Amino acid sequence: MNDNDKTMVRIVTTGSVDDGKSSLIGRMLYETDSLFVDQYEAIERTSKKRGYDQIDLSLALDGLSAEREQGITIDVAHIYFSTKRRKYIIADSPGHVQYTRNMVTGASNSDVAIILIDAAKGVMTQSKRHGFLVSLLKIPHMIVAVNKMDLVEYSKDVYQRIVHEYNDFSAKLDIHDITFIPVSALMGDNVVDKGMNMPWYEGPPLLHYLENVHVTADRNLVDFRLPVQCVLRPHHGFRGYAGKIVSGTIHPGEEIIVLPSGKASKVKKVASPDGELKEAFVGQSIVMTMIDEIDISRGDMIVRKNNLPQVGNRLEAMICWMDEEPMDSKAQYILKHTTRDVRVKLTRLLYRIDMNTLHREDVDTLQLNDIGRVEIQTSLPIFYDSYKTNPNTGCFILIDQLSNNTVAAGMIRGAARSLDQVIEEAGTDKKTRKKSPNTVWGGWNIPCEVREERNGHKAAVLWFTGYSGSGKSTVAKALEKRLFDMGCQTMVLDGDNLRHGLCSNLGFSHEDRSENIRRAGHSAKLFFEHGNIVACAFISPYREDRAFARSLFPDGRFIEVYVKCDIDVCKRRDPNGLYTKVDQGMIQGFTGISSPYEEPLRPEIVVETDIKTVDDIIGDIIDVLRKEGIVTVK
Repeated sequence: MNDNDKTMVRIVTTGSVDDGKSSLIGRMLYETDSLFVDQYEAIERTSKKRGYDQIDLSLALDGLSAEREQGITIDVAHIYFSTKRRKYIIADSPGHVQYTRNMVTGASNSDVAIILIDAAKGVMTQSKRHGFLVSLLKIPHMIVAVNKMDLVEYSKDVYQRIVHEYNDFSAKLDIHDITFIPVSALMGDNVVDKGMNMPWYEGPPLLHYLENVHVTADRNLVDFRLPVQCVLRPHHGFRGYAGKIVSGTIHPGEEIIVLPSGKASKVKKVASPDGELKEAFVGQSIVMTMIDEIDISRGDMIVRKNNLPQVGNRLEAMICWMDEEPMDSKAQYILKHTTRDVRVKLTRLLYRIDMNTLHREDVDTLQLNDIGRVEIQTSLPIFYDSYKTNPNTGCFILIDQLSNNTVAAGMIRGAARSLDQVIEEAGTDKKTRKKSPNTVWGGWNIPCEVREERNGHKAAVLWFTGYSGSGKSTVAKALEKRLFDMGCQTMVLDGDNLRHGLCSNLGFSHEDRSENIRRAGHSAKLFFEHGNIVACAFISPYREDRAFARSLFPDGRFIEVYVKCDIDVCKRRDPNGLYTKVDQGMIQGFTGISSPYEEPLRPEIVVETDIKTVDDIIGDIIDVLRKEGIVTVK
């Protein structure tokens, strides 16, 4: 196979100090004949000089003199090699805690993360820290390589103990594909070939996994985004706009919008260094020309007309602090996002993450290698997607305006709004809620408390929110059946069902969506006052609308359930064929594609339907209902 036809796989390797990253990579290079003869001879001489019994393949990686002297990895080294099927770029990142920032840099665009754990030492704090970063950076695939199995006599019990401990930790993270492989980089077991020392391990060796892992589906081919790098004017008759496509596809004839001006046009031609293209894809550097003469400059973004990013100047993001100087909320920083640079202030530090427990800590600042959640105010609007939806338009770096140092790397979660602000903006205080004129509230004929006493359980509303296809209705209906079988009084309110009757006159504008949820909230209120446990399944994309629904119920009786599911999984499910219609241009303003979805800030329950079964999810929800005293029956 020609090298140009091979799939490229980007890998980041990391782990705690001395877990054997360099040895593992050196072993892969050696076993795949990727070392030159003179390289191998130099490694052999150095190993003999140091008195080693075996050749130290890690020497192939320790390029800096400081690394060779200390026997550690300091900077991120990039290693290139290929096999018959694929090409690989490995970012070998440091294990020391003071070099966590280097790991963030090396992992930022990786397809696969390999975290090494020393079998003799077990799971370390750095092992957890790097797992959290893999989750935060949304690296699609993670391999936990339990290395140095030769030091524990290839013990299956030791391996399973580490797997169990790390599985318990990773269950708290947003990681959808995690694979465990026991290896010995020194002896070569399970690196390229299985070897004979661990017959109890039935999985593939490491290289076999890398040869077969599916990476092309992890790229965002839906949301077209072209940050403009420069405008080309070689002569008066040509004006082209150059940049790298960071997500999506485009072809001549498509309608586009230029942000921030909002000017519309059609693509005339798309060209690359190889000539004109019928279609261009994410990752390609191109030059576009337009049918109309419109003003486009560096820092602008070209997008599809019916697939717009979010635009705003108040953001909420997770950041990894990378500077020796601590974060200063009074300082001015430069935010570099795609090709756009804007001045920013860090207006609020929400919390810092404790790497051992993943608990949130209230702190005044972030120190070197700390990870925390912040609110950011930009001097000019930027055009972004959430990092989860589109990493290339959801990431940024912060630069100190005085020293010009890169001080932080960040992942955008969405627009910055507190729950109190949302409720205030929505006007949902019970005293200011609108009511029809010339009416008098007469109270409830039979109080809810009396109905609850007869029912044997409390009334509550579980509000399921998430993308179309995430599984809201499936989980809500399954929950109702389980509760009904337990003898509870129940009701399900589903978005589609209400739009066939009560809300049939509403469309999908922002105002109509809000009115839809207002009616749904009051409908749920009626069933609640009847003593029911009400399962409400609505996309309800806006926080202010969900906050309004919450305000209708007593504290502790409204339970927001965020049905979390990757948008690509929702598209593959497409239970009602809606995503297909969106792709065909038949539906406009579709949540998650061309209309925003604001993730819950503090949901009571988060369920992930792409990694857990419905039965397991129902069990978890009922456990919460029991814990909160809503239901007591078994």
